[in-house]
Amino acid sequence: MTARILGALLALACACGAWAQEPFPSKPVTIVVPYPPGGQADLAARPLAHSLQQILKQPFVVLNRPGASGAVGNRAVAAATPDGYTILVTLVSITTIPEVEKMFERPVSYTMDQFAPLARLVADPPVLVVGAQQPWKSLKELIDDAKKHPDDLVYSHSGLYGPSHLPMEMLLHEAGAKMRGLPAVGGGPSMQLVLGGSAAMWASPPAMAVPQVAANKMRPLASFGAQRHPAFPDVPTLKELGYQTEFYVWAGAFAPAATPAPILATLRDAMRKAAASPDFTGAMEKMKTPAAYLDAPEFQKFLERDSAMLRKAVQAIGKVEGAN
Repeated sequence: MTARILGALLALACACGAWAQEPFPSKPVTIVVPYPPGGQADLAARPLAHSLQQILKQPFVVLNRPGASGAVGNRAVAAATPDGYTILVTLVSITTIPEVEKMFERPVSYTMDQFAPLARLVADPPVLVVGAQQPWKSLKELIDDAKKHPDDLVYSHSGLYGPSHLPMEMLLHEAGAKMRGLPAVGGGPSMQLVLGGSAAMWASPPAMAVPQVAANKMRPLASFGAQRHPAFPDVPTLKELGYQTEFYVWAGAFAPAATPAPILATLRDAMRKAAASPDFTGAMEKMKTPAAYLDAPEFQKFLERDSAMLRKAVQAIGKVEGAN
């Protein structure tokens, strides 16, 4: 009799525990973007948040946490409670930041095994744009000028070894030319440095370059992709111009690695639906950003290939003055 009573009490306790577990999500979810508003990650995160909110019936709130080329926000999510209520939408530099920190023998802010990939959202090659008041009409003119006047030309970027610094340095390294980089705290501020004349050019996400080129405030010279960008069909790729440099500014979503599998599955399923939703696809189409969704397994394979390429690029560029 006692054994039966104890068994019944244990079953009741387990049932009560199961009932006490709230379904995910049962409260607002924070999407950390480690860059200021207006950059590529932010432009992808906001329509994504709106679509996720419609799908999962809870608020998804975008929180911008810029700093250290994205390291501050990335680190915050790596260390966040792994309950699904704090996730990350970040850029390609998430994989290069630890490599740079190792190169400078600094404490590593995080490691990639602290993240669980959820989805790749977009993958776009930057476009090298110059201010409309600048004299260069072709990449050849620009590179020739840079070789004649080392360190006189200035380009802006969103942080050392970040998604607009690394492609420029990869190109300059291949071309045997030098320029001075002027850092900002994100894509929006980088664009403003060129518009304001403090910098002559930058490697811009196409979504940010389209309206400025249309308004004749900037002029595109080359694309970093393997093929011409649909938003700039008349702009040659670097490969067409004889260079091998190739680079993509991708935005992806991550959760802390220890997040329970059922929660990851819920988030992945919602990401898949959100990436195909009219709200998200419409926003990307409006920004002239091609769809590039990958689910977690395919995204992980992409990360491994892309990370290996960028690791070699960081090592080839070496230590940049001002980064230590």
